[in-house]
Amino acid sequence: MSESNVQATLAQVPYRVTLTDGVHEWLADVNQEQGGQDSGPSPHQLLLSALGGCTAITMSMYARRKEWPLEHIHVELAILKEEGKPVHTEIARSITLTGELTGEQRQRLLDIANACPVHKLLSGTVQIESRLA
Repeated sequence: MSESNVQATLAQVPYRVTLTDGVHEWLADVNQEQGGQDSGPSPHQLLLSALGGCTAITMSMYARRKEWPLEHIHVELAILKEEGKPVHTEIARSITLTGELTGEQRQRLLDIANACPVHKLLSGTVQIESRLA
């Protein structure tokens, strides 16, 4: 998946990381209490934003294909728990849909949200291979 390639660089400013996919550039940082500059979202917030963005895009694409009257999607996310070894994480995702949707359409869109690619990735087993270059 070449569109999933990202580079992260930390240089002079403590804890501020510049991220790029070769086209776009964004920052990650931690708050001042943790020694950062709070110049960008934290890594945890970036993870949640990936899930929120994927959720909204996937639901919107599906509704457009079906020509359903979905006008607006609002996704709120929070990490509720992150504990244990191996780490067990619980994420709360609250989705608000605006539009003249039937109950059946709303339920189908919830099913679609649970099938978005980032949701699948986070729900499955993730193995990370690290090496020094």
